[in-house]
Amino acid sequence: METSQLLEDAFGRIDTIVSAVLDGLSPERANWRPGGTGNSIAWLVWHLSRAQDEQIANVSGLESVWSMGGYAESFGFGLDPADHGYGHTSAQVDAVRVQSLALLQEYHHNVLAQSLDYVRELSNFELDRVVDTRWNPPVTLAVRLVSIVDDCVQHGGQAAYVKGLPATL
Repeated sequence: METSQLLEDAFGRIDTIVSAVLDGLSPERANWRPGGTGNSIAWLVWHLSRAQDEQIANVSGLESVWSMGGYAESFGFGLDPADHGYGHTSAQVDAVRVQSLALLQEYHHNVLAQSLDYVRELSNFELDRVVDTRWNPPVTLAVRLVSIVDDCVQHGGQAAYVKGLPATL
């Protein structure tokens, strides 16, 4: 198996989780916040998609799907268009409310498509490229890609957990 195939499989697993979470979900349930302050499914899926989108755009030199697809306007959250969810306050989490799960799914699938197009073309040699010198040791492309997958799978698992919680809507 080539490294690119392994990465393709890993990124595809994120989509498997997200698709299962969104399947059969209503916007009301997607926007529900456990305990009134927990992260909603909508926020978790949006955040994992935004984080993946921006990080892949950064390492690939491509424009983010969020920017080129006009998603900030389509979602209309009222957040800074560059926002991706890191360090959100409770009020910012609450601003991420979806009216259409189809739009959230579309955005996620377009992020996945760009990610897959990128990783399919990677060679093993490219994985050693340093992509972030702010850390010690500096972060290589391989480490960043594993980090993206890890973060997305964790957020997807959190969304699946929230879906399984009993909720009063």
